[in-house]
Order: sequence, then C-alpha cells, then structure tokens
Amino acid sequence: MEKIILVTGGAGFIGSHLVRRFVNRYPDYSIVNLDKLTYAGNLLNLKDIEQKKNYSFIKGDITDSAFIDELFGRYCFDAVIHLAAESHVDRSIDGPMPFINTNITGTVNLLNAARSRWTGIQEDKLFLHISTDEVYGSLGDRGLFTEETAYDPRSPYSASKASSDHMVMAWHHTYKLPVIISNCSNNYGPNQFPEKLIPLVINNIRANRNIPVYGKGENIRDWIYVEDHAAAIDVIFHKGKTGETYNVGGNNEWRNIDLVKLICTITDKKLGRKPGSSEKLITFVKDRAGHDLRYAIDNSKITGKLGWKPSVSFEKGLEKTVNWYLENDRWMQGVLTGDYKSYYRKQYLDR
Repeated sequence: MEKIILVTGGAGFIGSHLVRRFVNRYPDYSIVNLDKLTYAGNLLNLKDIEQKKNYSFIKGDITDSAFIDELFGRYCFDAVIHLAAESHVDRSIDGPMPFINTNITGTVNLLNAARSRWTGIQEDKLFLHISTDEVYGSLGDRGLFTEETAYDPRSPYSASKASSDHMVMAWHHTYKLPVIISNCSNNYGPNQFPEKLIPLVINNIRANRNIPVYGKGENIRDWIYVEDHAAAIDVIFHKGKTGETYNVGGNNEWRNIDLVKLICTITDKKLGRKPGSSEKLITFVKDRAGHDLRYAIDNSKITGKLGWKPSVSFEKGLEKTVNWYLENDRWMQGVLTGDYKSYYRKQYLDR
C-alpha cells in the first residue's frame, strides 16, 4: 500500500463519509478506522465498504494511551486524520468531563504516539486535525470567521476543541510534528445522529411530535453538506501546507427557525401532507446556556489556495437528506435506543 492512514472516529457521521470516500477513491491507501462506537458511532454507516481489501476497523478508545502507542507500533501509520470527538454542545453542558477526556487527552495521546513513531522520518507524514468553527465564539450581525480570528469558545464542547487545536499546534512548533488543522461549519446529510437539529426535525415531523426550537429560533449557522466537507478534507490532506489552518464553510447562513420551517415544507411534501401542517409542531423551549448567536465562515483561503469549493446547493442537499431519512427508517429506529430516549426527554421535555 502507498500509505497507511489512521482515521479516528470513522464510524461517526462525518467520519463515515470520509472513510468511504478514501476507501473508494484511493485503492492504494490502507484505511484503518478506529472508533470507540459510542452512541454516535455506527458500523452500519459503512456496511457497503466493510469487505473492501484496503479497509479495516478497530474498536478502541483514544483516551487509552498504552493502546494508542501499541496501535501506532503495529501499523506504522503514515498519516492520521483525527475526527474522533465528543461533539454535542448540550451534552457538554450536562457533563463536560467526557469532552475533556476525549477531545483533549485523546488528542494528546495521538500526538504523542505520532511524535514517538515519526521522529527523524517526518517526510510525507501528516497529522490532520478536524475541528470546528465553534472555537471562534459568537459573531454579531456582521463579519466572518477567518483563520486569524482569535479563539473565544463559549461552551465546554468548544473549549475542549479549542484546547485540542492549541495542543496540535504546540506539538508542531515544539516538536516539529507535521500538522494541519481544519475548522468547519455545521454539517448535515445522511447518517447524522438524531440529536442534531436537522435529523431531529425530520424524525419528529414523521412521528408527529413537537419540534423543539431553542429561544426564538434566531440563532444563525452556516451549513455544509457532509460530502462537501469530506471532499474538503481530501483536498487539505493532499494539497494543504503543514502548519496551516483552513476554514471550511458552505457560504450558507440560515436562522434556525427559517431552517426548521424549510424542513417542514420539504418533509410535508414528501409525506403527502397538507402544506404547512408540520409547522404547527414547532415548540419554542428554554434557550441553551451560552447559546452563540451566529457562526459564519470565510472560506476564501481553501477556495483560493487549494481549489476546493462547496458543490451541493443547500436546497438540493436538504432534499437529499430528507429523502434519505424517510427511506431509511430502519437505520433511524436502530439508533433510537433507550439511552437516546432518556437523553431526549431530559434535554427537551423536562425543561
């Protein structure tokens, strides 16, 4: 094999789309998918490639430093694409320690293992760290996040990701580890766990359940289709410059309430329901603590220097997403475990 690449969190939402892309597009790469298989990790996301010769899966925890060191010794990885993370803001508010352990300690364990194995042979090695635009904090009505925007995280989740970003760059400057960081806006698409806004809304419309919307729904996010994000990671991996950060965004800002209403319109049409009927399910709930008002990405660096740009329009991507969830009810029911139902009740119904 030309390269042996470790992808952490490859059974999750974004990770599974990235793993599929690399396995199919690069048959000379050996892709090793490491995932703990927490509630958000699902090997059914990769059922179509699980028999590919250049793909293998390992269940493991990045917070176990001895295990990570042994794994690096066994496989002699040429590169790491690090996506494994606790990622849901609401969960981080309820219990921050898993975010500290996974997002910070887990990242440092991977950095240490890479440093140990790559010392003196860093040519053609790369540690690509996938992060979030939430590290930058909250924007007002104007402006965009750039790669030079100062970090200002507002939640335990974003603070843990900001810390991991700083660790990655510290290992680059101190130990000369070849690293790149990407910070992406909100992703949507197939296989996303239904605690996130878009699949949650689709699922509740289908089940005729109330659609919870924080505050007045005025918070604004920049949305990108998950396969466009996977393509951006592909471009950064192959063309990005060591020591750099690249912001990835969809140029696609939506207020939460407007997005929810658009999903209602699309889903009602797909289900053959009367137009506007699902909007009656919208229920405003107590706002999330420290809820950032607006995120928006300036993606001119990656578009100008690496030639990437989003290819899926939001209307087309959202329609594809609604279709996928409506056509994959078996997948949805498989992830709606008792743990998820308890969390859902605590987060939205018991407020």
